[in-house]
Amino acid sequence: MTSLDGTVLVTGGAGYIGSHTVRSLRAAGRDVVVLDSLELGRREAVIDAPLVVGNIADQDLVTATCNEYGVTQLVHFAAYKAVGESMENPAKYWRNNVAGTVELVEACLAAGVSDVVFSSSCSVNGTPETVPVTEDAAIRPESVYAESKAMVEKILSWYGVTNGLNSVSLRYFNAAGASFDGRIGEDWTYSFNLIPLAMKAVLLDDYQLNVFGDDYATPDGTCIRDYIHVEDLADAHVKALTYLGNGGESTAVNVGTGTGSSVFEVINATAAIAGRPVRHEVVARRAGDPVSTYANPDHALETLGWSAKHDLGAIVQTAYEWHLSQLDGSR
Repeated sequence: MTSLDGTVLVTGGAGYIGSHTVRSLRAAGRDVVVLDSLELGRREAVIDAPLVVGNIADQDLVTATCNEYGVTQLVHFAAYKAVGESMENPAKYWRNNVAGTVELVEACLAAGVSDVVFSSSCSVNGTPETVPVTEDAAIRPESVYAESKAMVEKILSWYGVTNGLNSVSLRYFNAAGASFDGRIGEDWTYSFNLIPLAMKAVLLDDYQLNVFGDDYATPDGTCIRDYIHVEDLADAHVKALTYLGNGGESTAVNVGTGTGSSVFEVINATAAIAGRPVRHEVVARRAGDPVSTYANPDHALETLGWSAKHDLGAIVQTAYEWHLSQLDGSR
């Protein structure tokens, strides 16, 4: 029996990316159990997977859950992720994202779990010196949030040395979109991400999108990011677990499309699909925003056999349809 024959514990599995990954794991035939505090997650997003409500720092709960469900692998999403908040309330991020992860890993190790796929971020690289960004780019976080992700990557690496833990740190670029069947998507209530905010600006009469600067050294003056469809991102987690289960060595992997899209390109794509303009206003630049960042996805293909299948059009289309359905109550 390998770790692929057991159950996957998904922390934060009631959240946006977590819930899509739970569905992908279920579709791949894996048994899954979700641990989520439901502070930011939605019970209904878990759909048919068992849900344990609790905190990742509760070692007794984690160990009991692992033993009860026969957990052999962990996917760890549970974390706070608002960059601005992390600078205003850093202790919240150190306690949950870093210290909480240590408690979680200790409990999982006690239950015999030795494979971890970690939800990291391209923000660990800060403003990259060159694009596209490769995995050997300098680690230079520019926020407490990003530093918390970089610290956990390092912690997992040391657990590999001291305890034989195997880990894949998936450095996401900009996750976006919704499931193609319209079942789950990103709740814009708590989101600071461009695409759900663009949807807000096109669907709500009282909301206007802020564009933070249009005077950057880019073709249209706005910042460039790598937007990856959430279902593609979920698939990367499934492939990372398979990689570890087959004896793969610990590694960090950039998860992106390799294509950058500007803020105005996202706004224009949204307007085209919605058939109406996206209300927006250009305001001052925001501190800490890299001008341009997008992934070199070669390592993901070579290591995990993964590459993105969906483009910006599919991302915007699925996001628009999902947000529209939430407003009209059709789902």
